[in-house]
Amino acid sequence: MGESSDLITECFSFTLSDQFMEKYVEPGNHNTGIDLLRTYLWRCQFLLPFVSLGLMCFGALIGLCACACRSLYPTIATGVLHFLAGLCTLGSVSCYVAGIELLHQKLQLPENVKGEFGWSFCLACVSAPLQFMAAALFIWAARTNRKEYTLMKAYRVA
Repeated sequence: MGESSDLITECFSFTLSDQFMEKYVEPGNHNTGIDLLRTYLWRCQFLLPFVSLGLMCFGALIGLCACACRSLYPTIATGVLHFLAGLCTLGSVSCYVAGIELLHQKLQLPENVKGEFGWSFCLACVSAPLQFMAAALFIWAARTNRKEYTLMKAYRVA
């Protein structure tokens, strides 16, 4: 542990407007032009989780309406919203990984620094398949109830 390191780390807090700043071809050098791919990957990874959260909340409201109305169509809509939320979560994770890989191509990690994904990244990776499964269950439940409802209606007519 007697090694001295020249590496100095500083933490910066970013405001909301800082999240939408352009990324440059050479990170930190504003004279090199704007790297559009990294810029829009960063913006997508920042916005898509909020879109996913909004879709999930809207789906929950529609699900409550489906329970109150005892209708099947809101259940299908809830399943579709869960599916779209899963796509947004998966897109956000993909944008994050692609952005980090592009950044590592431009900047090499210093010695004694390991680049690892954290626990929140793992939660996002688990969240997307769970949202897809929730969507599949909602749509399956709506289809199953529709078939039972049709059979019940046919039985009453007979």
